[in-house]
Amino acid sequence: VLPNERPPFSFEISDLGLTTCVIKVKKIACKSLKGRGINSGLRLIYAHFKEDSKIVFVEIYHKNAKENEDRNRIFSNFR
Repeated sequence: VLPNERPPFSFEISDLGLTTCVIKVKKIACKSLKGRGINSGLRLIYAHFKEDSKIVFVEIYHKNAKENEDRNRIFSNFR
């Protein structure tokens, strides 16, 4: 299975203007956040380099702690 986007669980962040494929995973189950299942509110951001068969972790955050991914972090690492 390829680490591509799989709506409604994950989406490519396509408005970055980068050639790197950056994916946002929205449906993450977490046992520490009991009773929420895949609606835990956690977000995982990673970059997928298809040519190199490589995945690079960017960040993980809770949607209540911040609204969106850290685009400055993405731009500084993947320009």
